[in-house]
Amino acid sequence: MTLFASPYALVAFVLTVSALSFWLSPRRVDAEGFFGGADAAGRAPGMWTLTFSQVTTWIFARSLMNAAILGFYFGMPGALAYTAYYLSFITGMWIVGCLRARGARSVQDWLREDYGRLGVACYNAVVALRLMSEVFANLLVVGVIFGAAFGDAPYAAEGAMVAMALIGLSYSAMGGLRASLRTDMVQMALFAIVFAVAFYAMVSAPGFFPTAVIVSSGVSGVGPGWVLLAVALLQVLSYPAHDPVMMDRGFLADARTTRNSFLFAFWISALFILGFGIFGIQAGILAGDGEAMQDVWARMFGPFVLFCLSASLIVSALSTLDSALASSARLAVVELGLGAKTVANGRIAMVVFMLGGVLFLLAETEDLFAAVAVSGTASMFLAPVILIGLFLGRPIPLWSYVVSFVAAMAGAAAYFFQASPAVIAVLGEGHKYERLLVICLAVLVVGFLACLWGSFLQRSRAAGAL
Repeated sequence: MTLFASPYALVAFVLTVSALSFWLSPRRVDAEGFFGGADAAGRAPGMWTLTFSQVTTWIFARSLMNAAILGFYFGMPGALAYTAYYLSFITGMWIVGCLRARGARSVQDWLREDYGRLGVACYNAVVALRLMSEVFANLLVVGVIFGAAFGDAPYAAEGAMVAMALIGLSYSAMGGLRASLRTDMVQMALFAIVFAVAFYAMVSAPGFFPTAVIVSSGVSGVGPGWVLLAVALLQVLSYPAHDPVMMDRGFLADARTTRNSFLFAFWISALFILGFGIFGIQAGILAGDGEAMQDVWARMFGPFVLFCLSASLIVSALSTLDSALASSARLAVVELGLGAKTVANGRIAMVVFMLGGVLFLLAETEDLFAAVAVSGTASMFLAPVILIGLFLGRPIPLWSYVVSFVAAMAGAAAYFFQASPAVIAVLGEGHKYERLLVICLAVLVVGFLACLWGSFLQRSRAAGAL
């Protein structure tokens, strides 16, 4: 097993996965395959293809690390909090069903019909930031992995991030969404294998006790974990609607296939995420004072298991990159109409979004959950719009939509700058997740009041006109 102690084992693994991804990517693809995922015969993807694509996309490297970190610091409540975000598959399935019942082929179709160009522009701005943050966060995890593996080697992390960006961009540009769907199948199988090996090694070790994991309070106490669970439950309605990867896959196949793929993706993804959270919880149980999670893992596992953990993160990072880039191309060309619907324009959009994600790395932040919190808060402007406008079918005026959007953007900015004196003066000096909960509640209150009042006024005017 000493072979796996070498950082070059990870390099070899990345090259192997990359070679498989290039081999699986279609050499020639038309616009329908590039943007819509259809195969050479024009067939839509099947249920398991959609399921595994959803799973590998949503258990991305950032999420795995977030689950482990939250479990390490806040015990089982922290792990459950992040797992709760995967209820997004259930709410996303419901949203897609409502949209398809209206005849819409995307979230943008619905918003364009009800709220015009401004409504779509607000939504697309949030989606664009979401996609670039996904590129940034997954490259950051790759940098952390290779930086730790190569130790003091200069530019190891930077070189790994650049290499992964180029690899993901290259094979994604070959086939677009079709390439993403095909490679997701193999990447899912590789992820499941290396994850299973690492998880079995943990649960079969002498120091692992299920009861201790369940009641663990982490290294920082369970309080923030329960708060974050409340935040996740508040965000889970709107969160899937602003994720273009999930929404794009909601319109590729027939309604029954799509519904089943969302259901299967929910429980499979939730189990993987909770499992990775348990990696963090067990590390928290065994941690000494001030010991970092990665250092505890080094004590817990041998080189081979550590290699498997790193390999699972790398596979998920690569899978998310290609899916994010495919959705970026669709957003820029199909939804924004920034160019003709050609493969060449889709590839240009991929390059632009990849560069945008790489530029985010200049911020030099390592708070992986910050991206989730900020984008999740920003998406909350959709919660009242979905419940009142989409589900109940009540008319909502544009000004209500805009008020909800502005409140959500202000909330996202407040959390991004939550350590600033101005924000602390308003929200207090409690834990940052407590401030996040207050922000989310405020955003929802403002959004729902604006939409309910606007809907009431609009219906009153309509009644008066009669």
